[in-house]
Amino acid sequence: MTDSDPDADPALELQSRRTIYQYVRDNPGIHFRALLKNLEYAQGTLQYHLRWLEDQGLLEESDDGKYTRYYPAEEFDKVDQAVMNALRREYARRIIAHLAVEGALSTADLSDRLERSPSTVSWHLSKLEDADLVTKERQGRSVEYELRDPERVQYLYTIHRRTFTDRVVDRLFELWDSY
Repeated sequence: MTDSDPDADPALELQSRRTIYQYVRDNPGIHFRALLKNLEYAQGTLQYHLRWLEDQGLLEESDDGKYTRYYPAEEFDKVDQAVMNALRREYARRIIAHLAVEGALSTADLSDRLERSPSTVSWHLSKLEDADLVTKERQGRSVEYELRDPERVQYLYTIHRRTFTDRVVDRLFELWDSY
């Protein structure tokens, strides 16, 4: 499907399906409530068309533990989906940005940078670890976290940057680009 014209696909004969499909292509990893808000379709209508597009092999679902997120089929592998799922969550995105720019950091370091409690940062780090996006290593009395694949994170963030509205993270990644 990636090389063919999606408008020529019979599954996209309806304008509503084309609109939903294109919105997901433009905003990979978007969750259902955001689609509902931004496209202003009735909930049942949106559910019906999303399921139809999935059944036709045009969209894929990804569950990030809190939201069901949607991706164009065959454009994002499971690792890319995990990265995008994390980048779609504000504090996970900010943690990832600090780790991408600064390298390995402890929970205390991240807590200072994000101005959040260590327990909150630790919770987000555990979710990132569960998604296999970060590794952790004990350094004396603290644990340091590091991105498993910072180049992949940088690539996906750069390509889909306009779909993330986070000036703090933009500034961090601009610092990284300047090195």
